[in-house]
Amino acid sequence: MSKNDKRADEIIEETMRELYGDLHKSEIRDSIDEDDFDEDGFEEFDEDDYEEISHRKAKKTHAAGYDEKPDYEDFEDFEGEEGEVESDAVKEASKAYKKRRRKKKAGKVIGTIVGILAVVYIGIALYFGSHFMFYTKINGNDVALKSVSQVESKLKKDVGDYVLTLKESDGSTEEIDGSDISLEYVQSDELAKCIKQQNNFLWIISLWNHPQIEASVGVKYDKEALADEVSGLNCMDKKNQTKSKNAYPKFMDTRFEIEPEVIGTEIDEDAFNEAIKEALDGFQSELDLTKEGCYIKPDYTKDSQEVKDAAEKMNSYLGAKVTYDFSPKTEVVDSSVISQWVKVNKKMKVKFDKDAVKKYIQSLASKYNTRGKTRTFKTATGNTVKVDGGDYGWCIAQDSEYKELTKNIKKGETVTREPKYLSKAASHDTMDMGDTYAEVDLTNQRAYFIKKGKVVLSTDVVTGNPNKGNATPPGVYSLTYKTKNATLRGERRPDGTYSYETPVKYWMPFNGGIGFHDASWQPTFGGSRYKSHGSHGCVNLPPSVAPKMYELVYKDVPVVCHN
Repeated sequence: MSKNDKRADEIIEETMRELYGDLHKSEIRDSIDEDDFDEDGFEEFDEDDYEEISHRKAKKTHAAGYDEKPDYEDFEDFEGEEGEVESDAVKEASKAYKKRRRKKKAGKVIGTIVGILAVVYIGIALYFGSHFMFYTKINGNDVALKSVSQVESKLKKDVGDYVLTLKESDGSTEEIDGSDISLEYVQSDELAKCIKQQNNFLWIISLWNHPQIEASVGVKYDKEALADEVSGLNCMDKKNQTKSKNAYPKFMDTRFEIEPEVIGTEIDEDAFNEAIKEALDGFQSELDLTKEGCYIKPDYTKDSQEVKDAAEKMNSYLGAKVTYDFSPKTEVVDSSVISQWVKVNKKMKVKFDKDAVKKYIQSLASKYNTRGKTRTFKTATGNTVKVDGGDYGWCIAQDSEYKELTKNIKKGETVTREPKYLSKAASHDTMDMGDTYAEVDLTNQRAYFIKKGKVVLSTDVVTGNPNKGNATPPGVYSLTYKTKNATLRGERRPDGTYSYETPVKYWMPFNGGIGFHDASWQPTFGGSRYKSHGSHGCVNLPPSVAPKMYELVYKDVPVVCHN
């Protein structure tokens, strides 16, 4: 293996060995018997070395012009202040000498190291002027420390065995064989451009930066054959594909949390074909469909601001609490109910599930509405009858209530209230008309007014003539209003006149044009007179009774008409 083919770590290791060898030689040259000194700067010696040391000192003394040999024993036995001063001076001088020698040696070592490193660094930089730097990969293929010709030679060799492996999201793989699409290597200047673009004098960065280059290395293939190969892939079969799912706010126990998106397996054909082309052009060995965005992505992810905003708004709705008053009963709409009603649309806008909310309101209406329903009614005479129809009773205004309820929720309000009504009754008990109402017995031609459960007015009447199709309809109604001195009119003729016009002193309508009024033209009341001389549907009262009834009734008082 040549030096150019060595891995980065091998080159670094060899360079460091050479550097270490140079440093070691320099240290030996600059060394001045450092081991002969102890930590205080004095030589360490034993008795066997004494003669040699004395001989050296004698030579130094003679050279300095002294003839007398120092008496070491006298020197060692000398005591006194002057001896101590001289000893300290020797120590200080020795330390200073040692320090100067160390500085001088350190300067030489550092200079040597810097010089060697500079030479090595520049040499490597020049090398990378024609070779790819450490850890360099082109399209995922390792080209570190290789020249253009070496990379091209490898590509030419590898093209015959080339296989592009498609890594799919479920872990399965499929392959496109280069031989099936007539893949060939085509020489180009792309690799040379890549080397020129790398800054070889900053090669050291590659040791930890690991350059990753995307480039078209120069290949050609049969595009029609490739299209056939792609169309035959399992991942392209619609039957095997699943759609991606958006992230969305999901109710979890007490609040909405963001459910992450799900990437499906539905192929984005344009992106997939482009990714395959880039992989082939780059001579890549693997194509990860998920990483390369080959699947149709969801519109919103868990990090999308729209999803976060939607979750925040939906959680604010959960703070609402609406308590419906159906005295003595109540119905409560709280977070457990609201959480089932708030949704997001395709654009991640918070919406109410209108059908679900309206279904809830309909359930309230079915449970509490009484208008038009069959009632079991106890008459003034003590009999029990069934009464159908009429416009009296509880009736929730469902459209209005939908608006009011959703408004309460959007504002996060806590309220106790009645629902919006089209009509009301006196009570939510079985007898919703309460204990005060007017009663008309159509069979017995009698009228009553019951106040707080007691009959306070009883009279014969004449009701509508059934033989002329004017029978008074049974049912429970609300008195619309009352007025004095009114003129009752029939149908209007084409010429502008009416089929009849009848002035009355007291008029109390409860069913459209049907109501109580005085009837001075009736000579008698009660019995079967209604069958021959009955009204157009109104309840005719004796003139003497009409003012009393007028005083007793009021707007919305129940009027029960029964057979």
